[in-house]
Amino acid sequence: MKKISLAAAGLILLAATPAAAQDDLDMAAAHESRLFHMAEIELDYADANDGLWNWNANGWIGGDTDRLWFRSRGEIADGEAEKGEAELFYGRNFHPYWDALIGVRQDFEPDGETYLAAGVAGLAPYFFETGATVFLSTEGDLSARLEQSFELPVTQRLIAEPHAELEFFAQDVPERDVGAGFSSVEAGLQLRYEITRKFAPYVDLVWERDLGETASIARANGEDVNGTTLRFGIRAWF
Repeated sequence: MKKISLAAAGLILLAATPAAAQDDLDMAAAHESRLFHMAEIELDYADANDGLWNWNANGWIGGDTDRLWFRSRGEIADGEAEKGEAELFYGRNFHPYWDALIGVRQDFEPDGETYLAAGVAGLAPYFFETGATVFLSTEGDLSARLEQSFELPVTQRLIAEPHAELEFFAQDVPERDVGAGFSSVEAGLQLRYEITRKFAPYVDLVWERDLGETASIARANGEDVNGTTLRFGIRAWF
């Protein structure tokens, strides 16, 4: 009786193993086929240069592995758009905290230009939110941008977020008044109050400075090479 019972149990186990494995595959496929999304928009105003508006939007839609990413940012000073760009990427998750991106960037202001873009986005060690992107324009101009930020909870609702951005150009771009090398740096501290996780007013103290050859070009044109603004805005998640 024991031999028969053991044999029967073995047959049941053999029959159940492929079914269980298939169930796991079906569950993984179903999870991957689900669409998720994230979108974040920041809009702020600074009482400088006769009024300075800034927008910054980014987000993605897709599954755990493959995603469609979008970004847009720009500024309006004295009622006129001075900067404006949009990016669209295909992103593939290659690590629990990192996505590889490839796509295009379109500048609308100060001059229309199209770029091939590639980079990574994710969390660096110690939870630094990081974006590193390389751009190649249709004119053959190569540039790069590094962005980092870090959230420091003061209370459950009050969040301090230091952030920084560095830009680099491999060559002079005279039509954009940019010189080769590191061209600009921006650093700031945003303090926001999360009324809900998806809606938060904020103040942002931002310092900007032109660097190297780009700073020399700005001085020659009679322009300031650095500036500080206090911005008031809203951040919304969708």
